[in-house]
Amino acid sequence: MNPLDYRQAGVDYSSIDPLKVRAQQAAAATAGHLARHGLAEVAASRGESAYVVDCGEFYLASITECLGTKVLVADAMRTVIGRSSYDRIAQDTLAMAINDLITVGATPISVHAYWATGGSDWFNDAERARDLVEGWRAACDRCAVAWGGGETPALAGVVEAGRIDLAASCVGVVRPKSRLTLGEKLAVGDAIVLLASSGIHANGVSLARKLAERLPDGYRTQLADGTMYGEALLAPTTLYSPVTEALAAAGVTPHYCANITGHGWRKLMRHPGAFTYRIRTLPRVPVVLDFIRAQAGIDDREAYGNLNMGAGFALYVAAADAARCVSVAEDCGVPAWHAGTVEQGERRVIIEPLGLIFAGDELHVRA
Repeated sequence: MNPLDYRQAGVDYSSIDPLKVRAQQAAAATAGHLARHGLAEVAASRGESAYVVDCGEFYLASITECLGTKVLVADAMRTVIGRSSYDRIAQDTLAMAINDLITVGATPISVHAYWATGGSDWFNDAERARDLVEGWRAACDRCAVAWGGGETPALAGVVEAGRIDLAASCVGVVRPKSRLTLGEKLAVGDAIVLLASSGIHANGVSLARKLAERLPDGYRTQLADGTMYGEALLAPTTLYSPVTEALAAAGVTPHYCANITGHGWRKLMRHPGAFTYRIRTLPRVPVVLDFIRAQAGIDDREAYGNLNMGAGFALYVAAADAARCVSVAEDCGVPAWHAGTVEQGERRVIIEPLGLIFAGDELHVRA
């Protein structure tokens, strides 16, 4: 069986990233409009996971994110397990936005939903609609955010019939302003603390779905721990805002944060500065990700360069705060590891246990 990489699954960042950079360049030219409202952008937030506006007494942060193709796994698994799983993918959708927002030090305060369907009949399925609403509200409660509203367009001809495209926008406040985390304090000697993922989260799902087509039993395939492949893929993405809020309450302000989503562990060098990120301790790889790596025939470079491989979020903190950071995260129910160190040197990620190096030119996410 030929190896199956992320590009063959239909996701090629070398095609996507240039448009993102071009859009950032055009967007930056609009920043002056804020002055008409007595506001100003925080320019350093351009290219980060959330956009930050200076409102005087506090900063306001915002983000929009979509779920992607995990909805197709939920639809396929419904015939297998007899439930919609839309409560679980509702959490995934919110996590995509909230976990990005908190990287800049923001407290999430409100979310809006965007649920675009291939036709009005999608909403006639009462169980599925109920699960989506209840799962969305439960995730809001977990992160203590208000659900402000949203949009539910029926887009026949744009969205495939019987399908739904899920997305969320989120607004947060950085108060006090000293909580702002854009990397200006990142320094040589800082500790890298990794927070555990709950599975595939919502990135790499296109690859996981393509793999299912190759498996004789598809999503019903049994994993080493006895769970079905499709069920493991539907484990909800961890919501990390309870950890960042607990850190703030404990007086720990990260010097930088990275949400490990698309681009995998390459995201550890999202900061634009010339630093080397040396990883010495690896988290446990979730069974489903080990399965994907083995069955797709991909090597460690492909796996760690695109999947979370057990680490869903990275916190860069003063070395003296590393142990407390790990303790706070684990008190929130999220396993954590003091995994490595920020070093002086060229921009790159070194994963020592695997002998892997990702060079700076392997990540293009900012203009």
